[in-house]
Amino acid sequence: MNRFASLLLVLGLIPAMLPTSARAESGSQMYEVRSYVLGENGDAAAVDKYLETALLPALARQDIGPVGVFKNAPSDETGSQRFVVVIPIDSPDALVTMNEKVSADADYQKAANEFLSREPKSPAYARVQSELLVAMDCMKKLVVPEGATANADRVFELRVYESANERLGNLKVEMFNEGEVPIFLDCGIIPIFIGQAVIGPQTPNLTYLTLYPNEEERLESWVKFREHADWKVLSVVPKYQGTVSRIDKFVLVPTNYSQI
Repeated sequence: MNRFASLLLVLGLIPAMLPTSARAESGSQMYEVRSYVLGENGDAAAVDKYLETALLPALARQDIGPVGVFKNAPSDETGSQRFVVVIPIDSPDALVTMNEKVSADADYQKAANEFLSREPKSPAYARVQSELLVAMDCMKKLVVPEGATANADRVFELRVYESANERLGNLKVEMFNEGEVPIFLDCGIIPIFIGQAVIGPQTPNLTYLTLYPNEEERLESWVKFREHADWKVLSVVPKYQGTVSRIDKFVLVPTNYSQI
């Protein structure tokens, strides 16, 4: 069985693989979160140019969007330089179709030629890390607040919450679905998407992206969250204890061509 046939087989099995907590309702959107990790010798300018002039126009020709493209904010402390691309899709099949159409797109091939022709000894990035998410009941669709993209000072956080096993991961999803999002909103933490991983390097996990008007308000919002009376109640519910074993947090700013 070749690699493409294997991918089709896996994607065909995805609906059955989806966690019950994530697929309780039909119609939930899916997301590919793709990170171009630069590593020590990456070429940020080359990746930036490729995304702006080749990949995003190719996705636009398929009416896929809004697509977010982000890079590390000055305040990001991870030390992992990357470009993060958020691509909303309707189904696993749509992911296969999207990639097929990109590869077959003559305009894409022309625009991406310089990037794709780089020699192995001078790669533009170290690795591409990707995960496929299904939207959770608390937020079934990616939402970009009206007027958000007009704010040049906007800042984002991408958070990945790992769990030690599937049971605990599903409980963390339940915790979000049962009350964590309203606390976010009350504290000025604006979710763009919230999804549970179906496939990815950190499963079981959930991943979400949040928006803030600026860096100062991002910091203030999380202080409010930690002090919020409802969070203090929810966070000590016995069944939710130990549901998160690791958190990866990336503070990001949008590129000038990001649609989010």
